[in-house]
Amino acid sequence: QVQLVESGGGLVQPGGSLRLSCAAHGNSGSIYAMAWYRQAPGKQREPVATITNDGSTNYADSVKGRFTVSRDNAKNTMYLQMNSLKPEDAAVYYCAGLGTRGNYWGQGTQVTVSS
Repeated sequence: QVQLVESGGGLVQPGGSLRLSCAAHGNSGSIYAMAWYRQAPGKQREPVATITNDGSTNYADSVKGRFTVSRDNAKNTMYLQMNSLKPEDAAVYYCAGLGTRGNYWGQGTQVTVSS
């Protein structure tokens, strides 16, 4: 079993930055990639960024050039550096562990972008 715990959300002004963290606890041996998803009110959950165990990354077009996903394997932690935030980036951000035996999800952290 794997537990994922996100942190780092909050309120930021447009153009500002936030860094989200996702700490993985438990047996994560079946996980081949980690990802960030987000869900805004009234919308479906959508992928934001993915990072594989070998460090390959992929981003949604809407965040390319502004967001950076990274991981510290020694700390079992994934990060999402979000720069130049826009009001449309506001959502609950979820950490996901994509595994061979199923996917794991964190509880989510709220990101609000408003002046």
